[in-house]
Amino acid sequence: MNDQELLTLAAGVIQQESAAVASLADRLPPNFPAAARLLLNCQGHVLVAGAGTSHAVALRFAHLLSCCGTPALFLHPGDSQHGASGAVRAEDILVALSKGGETAEVIFLARVARQRGARVISITEKPRASLGQLSDLVLQIVAPPEIDPYGMVATGSSLFASAFCDALCVALLNLRGYTLAQFGATHPGGAVGIKLKEMDEK
Repeated sequence: MNDQELLTLAAGVIQQESAAVASLADRLPPNFPAAARLLLNCQGHVLVAGAGTSHAVALRFAHLLSCCGTPALFLHPGDSQHGASGAVRAEDILVALSKGGETAEVIFLARVARQRGARVISITEKPRASLGQLSDLVLQIVAPPEIDPYGMVATGSSLFASAFCDALCVALLNLRGYTLAQFGATHPGGAVGIKLKEMDEK
């Protein structure tokens, strides 16, 4: 491929992915508000888990939840079979991400969470899969099949899932009435911390 062909290819990928993410606005599951309120009322930590590309989405989601006032931690589903599942308590909520709903490590962790009395929310395309059967609430989101190369390399579908998680974060921020001052208390460092300090000094 020559340079122009590569640029055209790259532009097409971005256009396709952005269109797919935008389509999510019309595909939000009807139980989205119920999930937001369940997370809002969590008395412990929101534990987020995923494997593969969902691992990266889950890690990002946990961080952004904490940034938005909902105490959250990423829990590695593989490590949960080697002692990390000891972190799960009855007052926690596990948010488990698995596109197909059959990821063995995630299912193991979901079973542990249920045994401990924690609630389980799954984000998946397959609500009838094993993960969905273990969940108190299933958030079904289905990315357009053409968004990923070969329908398997989770480039666009991971953005699709991340956008959905972003919507949950912002919904919780608004439900909680989380203020800029509260955010600043948890983010005093880096460029964001400097900007917030400058705003306070004005």
